[in-house]
Amino acid sequence: MRRPAGVAALAALFAAGALLAGVAAAEDTTTTMGTTVTETTTTASTETVVSTVELTTTQKLIVPNPSTTTSAESSSNGTAAWVWVLIGVLAVALVAVIIVLATRGSGVSTEERRRRLDHAVATWAAQGWALESQTADSAMLRRGGDRLLVTVDQAGNVATRPLPQ
Repeated sequence: MRRPAGVAALAALFAAGALLAGVAAAEDTTTTMGTTVTETTTTASTETVVSTVELTTTQKLIVPNPSTTTSAESSSNGTAAWVWVLIGVLAVALVAVIIVLATRGSGVSTEERRRRLDHAVATWAAQGWALESQTADSAMLRRGGDRLLVTVDQAGNVATRPLPQ
């Protein structure tokens, strides 16, 4: 039962990463350019004055994703409608896969459970235990004053436990 849940969690994680990668269509880049200007002035009294001016310009550039192309006919800046439809279809498919994996029957058939119970009863009978009663998924065995309950669960696991007298 843990395996389908682990697969479903892994699928959900993979889908979330793919969705985030698909939504990030453009990357913002900020560029800072600095310029330093040094100005030297000489006055008549042979005194030199040096003044430094620093100019910083910040410019925000939008760098498009290399896989996208621009069209002269397209004037929209947003994401195309077909992309949202595709993301929606993928999200619904992911939910359906998770539900199928989570609800998939991991048990064995009724016939197989019955066969396993019969085998367990035969093993105990070979050790001197007598069959007192039996249902589709359990059997009551007796030997002297001791009683034993043998059961088979949905997954096909056989369990045996002694009963009080």
